[in-house]
Amino acid sequence: MSKYFKEGIIKNNPVLVLMIGLCPTLAVSTTAFNSLGMAAAVMFVLTLSNFTISLLRKTIPEPIRIPVFIIIISTFVTIIDYVMHAYLPDLYMALGVFVPLIVVNCIILGRVEGFAYKHTIGQSLLDGLGSGVGFGLAIFLMGVIREILGEGKLFGHIILGGGFTETPVIFMILPPGGFLVIAFLMGTLRWLQHRSRARL
Repeated sequence: MSKYFKEGIIKNNPVLVLMIGLCPTLAVSTTAFNSLGMAAAVMFVLTLSNFTISLLRKTIPEPIRIPVFIIIISTFVTIIDYVMHAYLPDLYMALGVFVPLIVVNCIILGRVEGFAYKHTIGQSLLDGLGSGVGFGLAIFLMGVIREILGEGKLFGHIILGGGFTETPVIFMILPPGGFLVIAFLMGTLRWLQHRSRARL
């Protein structure tokens, strides 16, 4: 597995390590379905933006690189926004303004400025895909945990019966619950990394 791909998933995970892109992560990760939708959108935009900017990096003038980046990113955001609106209207309504706001997401701008503008097409493609997968895994795990604990459901299906579905832990689908889940996942990742290093 390429180091560029692997680093985006674990070492430089946007949510659990770099702690960027937290606004859409907290807002959207209340259900597993919404989390998957946002993960797919970010992965699509990040991978294709990295690829395109790396492809054009030698022709983009340095003084206007940021506006050019935003134009390229917004093109892919518009594509995924229209596709969701046409084919996944429920998801489109659930994600709301957070899909258009991918244009200014720190994850996307950070990767295109810090990596794609300085590396080859292949490396940038793998970096974008790895960072997208890392973001997707983090937000999906958050969505699963928050939906199960906050509603007693997973993908809308009841999995915790009895009195739990009548009195779920509403706290978990509110922003403080999101921060708590992020902290739990960050702690788990750090523990696994420490355990892995201790074995070497």
